[in-house]
Amino acid sequence: MLRSQKQVTALAILTGVLLALSFPRWNLALLAFIAFIPLLFAIENQPFKKAFLWGWLAGLIYFAGTLSWVTISMHQYGGLPWAASYFFMLLFVAYLAVYVGLFTLAISFINKNVVFVAPVCWTALEYLRGHLLTGFPWNALGYSQYQNLPLIQIGDITAVYGISFIIVLINAALYRMIKTACLEREIAWSPLLVSLSLCVFVFLYGFYRLGQPMGNGQKLSVGVTQGNIDQAIKWDAGTRDKTFEIYERLSLSFAKPPQLVIWPESALPVFFQNEPFYQQRILDLTHKGGFHLLFGSPAFKPNPSGQIELLNSAYLVVPPNLQEGQPQGAAPTSIPRSTPSNGERLLAGGTTPRYDKMHLVPFGEYVPLKSMLFFVDKMVTGIGDFVPGEEAHVMEIPNAKIGTAICFEVIFPELVRRFVKNGADVMVTITNDAWFGQSAAPHQHFSMVVFRAIENRVPFARSANTGISGFIDAHG
Repeated sequence: MLRSQKQVTALAILTGVLLALSFPRWNLALLAFIAFIPLLFAIENQPFKKAFLWGWLAGLIYFAGTLSWVTISMHQYGGLPWAASYFFMLLFVAYLAVYVGLFTLAISFINKNVVFVAPVCWTALEYLRGHLLTGFPWNALGYSQYQNLPLIQIGDITAVYGISFIIVLINAALYRMIKTACLEREIAWSPLLVSLSLCVFVFLYGFYRLGQPMGNGQKLSVGVTQGNIDQAIKWDAGTRDKTFEIYERLSLSFAKPPQLVIWPESALPVFFQNEPFYQQRILDLTHKGGFHLLFGSPAFKPNPSGQIELLNSAYLVVPPNLQEGQPQGAAPTSIPRSTPSNGERLLAGGTTPRYDKMHLVPFGEYVPLKSMLFFVDKMVTGIGDFVPGEEAHVMEIPNAKIGTAICFEVIFPELVRRFVKNGADVMVTITNDAWFGQSAAPHQHFSMVVFRAIENRVPFARSANTGISGFIDAHG
C-alpha cells in the first residue's frame, strides 16, 4: 500500500495518541487493543531506518502523553524553569521512545509472521526497559488494563508482561485480518483463532481465580492515613510539630481502633532513630491508640570508612502495652540511646524493625554517575543523597507478616516478589505523591499496585502523603 509521508506520520501519531489515552486519567483501556494497528500499517514496506523513525515518533507521543507530569517535579521541586523542565522531559521520553522504535525495526527486519513476532518483540523490549539503566517500567502496556480484573488475573503466572503480550497479539491479529480482507478478500483465520483461543483461556482462568477464596483466614484491621502535607514545607523544621499533630489526630480518629496504622513515606521528617523526643511521642501515641504503627522516616548509618550514609526507611513500632514483658496498660517507658548492630532501634526495651528502601529514584534520591554529572542536583530538597538498603526485610505483628515497598519500588514486580519470598503475607506501600501535583501520575502509580497484588496473591494497603490511599485485595 503506497502512502504519503503525511499519511504515515499521521498513522504513527495516531498510535501514540491511542496508547496515551489507554492509561489513567483517561482510562480508555479498550483503545490499547487497536492502538498498534495504524503503526503496523505505517511501517509496511518501509526501509529499516524509517520503520524505526515511525515507531520512535509513536513512542514519543505515547510517553509524552503519559509522563508529562515529570515537569512538575523538575520545576516546582527541582527549581528548573518551565522551559528547561520540558526540555529534559522530552529528552527522557525520547529515550523511552527508542524502545518503540526498536519494536518497529524488529518487525520490519523480520517481515514475517507479524502476529507472533510483534508480541514477543514488544514484551522483550518492555522487560528490557524495566531493567536497563536501573529500570523504568512505568506505564508498561499491561498496566492500561488494571480495571479489567478477569483479564489480568493471569498476572500471577506472567506478571504484567503477559498482559502486554496479549494486547499486542490482539493488535497484530486484527491488523493481519484487516490487511488480508482488504488486499486478498480473505479472512486470516489462523492468527485470529489463535488469538481468540488464548483470550478465552485467559478469561476462563481469570474468572476461576476471581472465584477462589483469598487469604489464610487470619484477620487484620488496618487504617491508612493521608496528611496532605505540602511538599514545600515538609522539611521545614518549624512545621514538624504541626505535621506530627495532623498524623496523630488522623491515627486516633478511626471509629474502631485498628491493629495497624500506616503513615506515608517520610511522614515523620526527622531522623527518628536519633530523636528521643519524637520516639517518646510515637510511643505515647501507640500506647494511647493501642495499635502498631508503620511509618516512613529517613535514617542513617556509618559506612566502613566512617562516613554517614542516609537511608529512606520505614519503621514499625509496637505499642508499649503489647510488647513482650509489659503488662497490659503499662505506661510507655524511657528509650535507650544505643543502636543494635542489626540496624533495629531499641525502644522501650524491645526492638523496632526497620526496612531500608532498596531501589532509589535516580535524580530524585541520588544522582547516578555523580562524578560525571557533577553539575546535576537531585530534586529532593532538605536532605542529601540516599544509599540503597540491602534486604527485603519482613516485619511481623500478630496475624501478619508485612513487607513494605516504599514509593517507586512498587512498580518493580521482582522487588515486591522478594518480600513475598521472605514470608510476607500482607504488603504495604507508603509513598509521597506530592511530587506529582494534580496530574495523572498518582492514578498511574496506584494502578500498578493492582498488578503487584495479583502477581503475588497478597493484599496491599497504600498510604500516600497526597494522591490516592486505599486497599487492594489479592484479586486486584
